[in-house]
Amino acid sequence: MSAASEWRAARNVKARARLERALPAVFPAPVLRHALARPLTPPTPRLAVESYWRAHVLRADRLARALAARSGTPEGWVWRAGPEAAAGFRMPPAPFREAEHARGPGACCVCGQPVYRFGWHRDLWGTGTPNRNARWHAACVAAWKLWVAPSDQVKLLKARQRHRCAASAKRLLRTAEVDHRVPLYRVWREHRTLPWPELLGFWGLPNLQVVNRASHAAKCGEEAAERASARRALASLP
Repeated sequence: MSAASEWRAARNVKARARLERALPAVFPAPVLRHALARPLTPPTPRLAVESYWRAHVLRADRLARALAARSGTPEGWVWRAGPEAAAGFRMPPAPFREAEHARGPGACCVCGQPVYRFGWHRDLWGTGTPNRNARWHAACVAAWKLWVAPSDQVKLLKARQRHRCAASAKRLLRTAEVDHRVPLYRVWREHRTLPWPELLGFWGLPNLQVVNRASHAAKCGEEAAERASARRALASLP
């Protein structure tokens, strides 16, 4: 056994012992199985939960959007682009991160639902009380990272597409890129009046695809021409 392997084995023995001491009587079984199968065992329940959702990003995306649907669109909320107009429509709309609609400590600022122990989304412990020190579900953290930086998950998305380009059906190359099927400028222009939970789907898996760079460049060129045409039409109005 190499020195690195010996170090890892010794470290995992200590981490597992620490994790088991900290585990409550009720803990999500899939999370524990995942934690104990990791090359480096998470030493605390919270780190185990975070590790689980990092490894299941697409599941986190589905869950975060389902939790948002449970909350619904806050009364009086309207999606507005941020102060940086060029990037404003590229960020997912997040009403519960706005002061006017924030639900305060113990509620997730992404989906609006209560946050329980270890950043979990269900009250497995039957306390009926959210964790008032928490502002995010662990799943919503993973989902938000996917929404704002989908290219970080290109490997995962490639595998889901069986390594075939969504545009050409050819084999995906190493230089393949993540793309939004419906470009975000069109979401802002054509769909911004949709209920907020439905809007999130344009940032999540339903609107993500991996395409080869040549196909992506061609699609971007078509979109640029479309936007230029729309600007010219607007400028020509009396």
